[in-house]
Amino acid sequence: MTQKSVLTLVADHTAQPTIRNIADTARQTLIEAGADCAAPDWLDTDRAVDILFDGLDTEAAKPRLEAAGLLTEIDYCLQPSGFRRKKLFLADMDSTIITVECIDELADFAGFREEVSAITERAMNGELDFNEAFRARVAMLKGLREEILQQVFEERVTLTPGARTLVQTMRASGTYTALVSGGFTFFTSRVREIVGFHMDMSNELLFDDGALTGVAAEPILNSSAKLNTLESLRHEYSLRREETAAIGDGANDIPMIEAAGLGVAYHAKAKAAAAADATIRFGDLTTLLYYQGYRRSEFVQA
Repeated sequence: MTQKSVLTLVADHTAQPTIRNIADTARQTLIEAGADCAAPDWLDTDRAVDILFDGLDTEAAKPRLEAAGLLTEIDYCLQPSGFRRKKLFLADMDSTIITVECIDELADFAGFREEVSAITERAMNGELDFNEAFRARVAMLKGLREEILQQVFEERVTLTPGARTLVQTMRASGTYTALVSGGFTFFTSRVREIVGFHMDMSNELLFDDGALTGVAAEPILNSSAKLNTLESLRHEYSLRREETAAIGDGANDIPMIEAAGLGVAYHAKAKAAAAADATIRFGDLTTLLYYQGYRRSEFVQA
């Protein structure tokens, strides 16, 4: 007997009028495939819905739903119904919790934005060795004054919609939250405080007389370090794999996305999206709350 599963559908705000039709059709598709489906459970009226089903596993359900053309223009998550509300959450920072890549914004002030952005894009696509790409980009920042970093933070760094609500809601439910980034401590420490993460880990830029030296402290926090942080925290808090979640957008996030009980790719590069259990392609970060079964009424408005 298969364990119970749940299909969560989350509409982009532009698709709200059609989500009830999609939910009804998805439920009927699952029934026709042999599933025993509960009535739709609306987590947020006309925005997010759970469809609990039994008798059909998620691997069999997904192609049926895809063949019906139901999943192309809506965010969705197919998963076992147990352990939905995670107790450990790891998040990437750049282009996930915030909307920009900090290193690209710094490079703009150093006169190397085009060169650095090109390397960032290839690294996030998994086309370059992360450590080598990281060192090459940091070298181009040599000579930038510390006040420029503060200017970038104040003028360029913007939180992704839903970031604070996501973290604050999960914290209120007892989740331990960690911001793990291949970026820089100058930014992660500030973003951690604003968003409300319990901890942050990233790379430390080295200064000499108030200016960047063009190198960062070793070892570099890369994909392996993100994975190790997930596993270390999971063991520290005696959690099952199913009780963990991770979210990111690039190749550097793939190991922790794959290792988490629920690995989510946020507006992600193709390789990261392919590695994830679920994606968020249209909505904001609160979509991950719906994937965990939170109702809109439970959100901590931050």
